[in-house]
Amino acid sequence: MPISDDLLEILVCPETKAPLVLDGETLVSTDSKTRRRYRIKDNIPVMLIDESEVLSEQEWKEIIDKHGATPHEA
Repeated sequence: MPISDDLLEILVCPETKAPLVLDGETLVSTDSKTRRRYRIKDNIPVMLIDESEVLSEQEWKEIIDKHGATPHEA
């Protein structure tokens, strides 16, 4: 695992403060409106909004469902 569970518990989406889920080498925001994905480079999360990717609704939903995460509603 590229990041520890302890770190994952305190990291949130910098835009919406929604919880994140670890999906491979990325962190995905549980926020259903922004659907941002942040990459992990050299075991360090790149939590810059400008460098994040916005997922399609379908791809975001598949990731959220795969990890059993609860979608965040602001």
